[in-house]
Amino acid sequence: MVPIAMPGLDNIDRRIVAELQRDGRLAIVDLADRVGLSATPCLRRVKRLEADGLIRRYAALVDPKGVGLGTQALVQVTLDDHSEPVVEAFEAAIRQRPEVIACYAVTGEMDFLLQVQVADLEAFSEFALKALLRMPGVRGTKSSFIMQTIKSDLAWAPMPDPGR
Repeated sequence: MVPIAMPGLDNIDRRIVAELQRDGRLAIVDLADRVGLSATPCLRRVKRLEADGLIRRYAALVDPKGVGLGTQALVQVTLDDHSEPVVEAFEAAIRQRPEVIACYAVTGEMDFLLQVQVADLEAFSEFALKALLRMPGVRGTKSSFIMQTIKSDLAWAPMPDPGR
């Protein structure tokens, strides 16, 4: 594995981030022990990583099916107009939709790729027909439903192994 360049981060910072990615609820004393620091300097480093925006937030990863959101889809969206006002209006509309858990501006044949989580096909149909297709500038969509999750580490940004 080729080390990833991360300016301003030393091996201890990398280990702190890796440990927090494994367990974001880790007590500072336990984190400090795992990375070879005392609690006070470890806490200072964590606060710096948060203030610098490297650690953006902490969250619980919830099983979608466990909260009644058993249907997931990836939706390709193509806009008919790429003017700044239309794109900004589309992006604002997407941000307001709780069904859309991720939205990416992408290259290729589509303009945006959405990850959508809903209760069932009826809820997806409601979202697609009454919300998505009526959003500013939307020319068309193509949807693919997720049949099985093989891997989902969305909260995980691989940290380089400091020993390599």
